[in-house]
Amino acid sequence: MASGFYNIPKAINEPVKTYAPNSPEKKSLLDTYKKMYSEKVDIPFYIGGKEIRTGTTVSIHPPHDHKHTVGNYHVAEKKHIEEAVSNVLEARKKWAATPWQDRAAIFLKAADLLAGPYRDRMNAATMIGQSKNVMQAEIDSACELIDFFRFNVQFMTEIYANQPISSPGIWNRMQYRPLEGFIYAITPFNFTAIAGNLPASPVMMGNVCVWKPAQTQVYSAQIIMELFKEAGLPDGVINMVTGDPKMITEVLLDNKHFAGIHFTGSTGVFNSFWEQIGKNINQGKYVSYPRIVGETGGKDFVWMHPSADAKQVATALSRGAFEYQGQKCSAASRAYIPKSKWNEVQKLVKADLATMKMGSPEDTSNFINAVIDKKAFDRVTSYIDAVKSDSDAEIIVGGNYDDSVGYFIEPTVILTTNPKYSTMCTELFGPVLTIYVYEDEEWEKSLTLVDETSQYALTGAIFSGDRYVIDIATNALENSAGNFYINDKPTGAVVGQQPFGGARASGTNDKAGSVWNLLRWVNNRTIKETFVPPTDYRYPFLGE
Repeated sequence: MASGFYNIPKAINEPVKTYAPNSPEKKSLLDTYKKMYSEKVDIPFYIGGKEIRTGTTVSIHPPHDHKHTVGNYHVAEKKHIEEAVSNVLEARKKWAATPWQDRAAIFLKAADLLAGPYRDRMNAATMIGQSKNVMQAEIDSACELIDFFRFNVQFMTEIYANQPISSPGIWNRMQYRPLEGFIYAITPFNFTAIAGNLPASPVMMGNVCVWKPAQTQVYSAQIIMELFKEAGLPDGVINMVTGDPKMITEVLLDNKHFAGIHFTGSTGVFNSFWEQIGKNINQGKYVSYPRIVGETGGKDFVWMHPSADAKQVATALSRGAFEYQGQKCSAASRAYIPKSKWNEVQKLVKADLATMKMGSPEDTSNFINAVIDKKAFDRVTSYIDAVKSDSDAEIIVGGNYDDSVGYFIEPTVILTTNPKYSTMCTELFGPVLTIYVYEDEEWEKSLTLVDETSQYALTGAIFSGDRYVIDIATNALENSAGNFYINDKPTGAVVGQQPFGGARASGTNDKAGSVWNLLRWVNNRTIKETFVPPTDYRYPFLGE
C-alpha cells in the first residue's frame, strides 16, 4: 500500500567508458570476452521462470569466426508457445496490480546491475554474438539499455502525474491501466538495447509480455533474462521464446488475449503483421483492438549544401555509414554532394576508409567487424557485384569481401550518375554508401530528390553553413525523417535527448525511449467521483 508520493532518482545518461589503451575497463572486458569465447553455453527458453530445453537446438557462431561455436539455444514447439501465453496471462493477475513504485524499483535495480556487475558480460556477449566493436557494444548494450530503464521510469511517473482538473464538488482522476491481455515483443539483432527495451517498456507499465528475440541475438538475450531475474522481475511477466518465427507469430496473433505488438525489424514483416491482425479483427478474435507499434526499415540520407565544411561531411559519412558495418537502422546509406565540394569530400572519405582496420572485435583496433550472418553477406555482396557490371554506377572505394573465416565486407562507396539507382533506394543493411553528385545551383531542387527517392523516413542529416539554407532544407524535408540532424551524422540517438523513430515505411514513429512510446502501453480510464450527488432531476431553467 502506497503511503507517499514518491520521487524517483533523476535520470541521467550513463557515461560511456572509453576503453582506452591500458585502461582497467578495457582489460576487464577483454578478459571476460576471452573467457566467454572459450566456453560453450546451452541456452534455454523461459516460461514462468522455468528454463526449458527441448533437445532441438541451433548452434551459435560469432559472425567474425563462423566456424567457432560458442553454444546453442533450444527451439520451442507450438505447445510451448501456447503454454507461454497461458503462463503470462496468469502472471498478469499479480503484476497488473503491483504498485508502480515496485515496478520502478525493479528496473532501476536492473540499470544499476547492468552499469556494474553485468556490464562486461553484456558487452562481451554483444561483441561475440553480434560482432560489434568495443565502442559500439558499450554505447548499445550497456549505456543505451541502462538509459532505457532509468528514463522510462521517469517517463512513467510523468504519465501518472498527468491528471485532469476537477470542478467544485467533483474529483476527476485518470487511471493508466495496462492493456487487457499480453504484449508480443519481437526484437532485432542489431541493438541489444532494443532487445531489452521492447519487452521491458510495456512491462514497466504493468503489462506482461511474450518476447521473441532474433535468432542471431539469442546469445546476449540470455543475459538480459538473467538480468531481469536478478533485478527481481517476477516469473512469467516476460516469457522469452525461441524457434520458428512464423509459427510463434501465428500462435500469438491468433490468441484472443493478444493486446499489442512491439516490433523492430523489416518493413515487409511488419506489413504482414498488420494484414494478419486486420483479418483477425474482422473475425472478432480479439478482446480489444491491439496496439501495433513498430520501427522498421530506413534508407537514411546525408545532404550537403555548397556552404558546408567538407571535413565535417566526410567524417559524418565515414562514421554514419560504416559504424557497425552499416547495420544500424539509422545508418547513412545515400548521400547528395554538390559538385564543387565532391573532390574534397571524396579525398577525405577515401583517406578515412584507408585507415579503417577490419577483423574480430577482440582486437580493439578494428573499426570494422563482420556482418551478422551468411544471408546478410550474400544479400549485400550481390548488390556490390551488380555495380561492377552497371554503366550508371561505379565502386570508388572497397568492393571486396571474404567469408572464409567471417562474414567480412569492405566498407564500400558507390558513385552513381543515376539518383534512382538501386542502392540509392533499397535498404541494404551493410557497409555500403552510395553517393550522387548534383550541380551546385540545383541545391534546392535536390531536396525534392532526397524527399521522393525513398519510401522510408527514419533518419536524415543536412550540412550547411547558411542559416537560411538550413531553414529551407528543414522545411522541405519535414516528412522525410523522424530523426533529423543538422550538421551531424544521422546516427547515435541518445535516450532522453533524441527520441527515436520514423514514419512512412519506417514505422509508426512512437519514439522508443520516450513518454510517447510508454503511452501506447496503457489503457486510460477516466474516473469521476461526485461528493454530494444531486437529488432532484430539475434544472433551474425549468422554474417559472
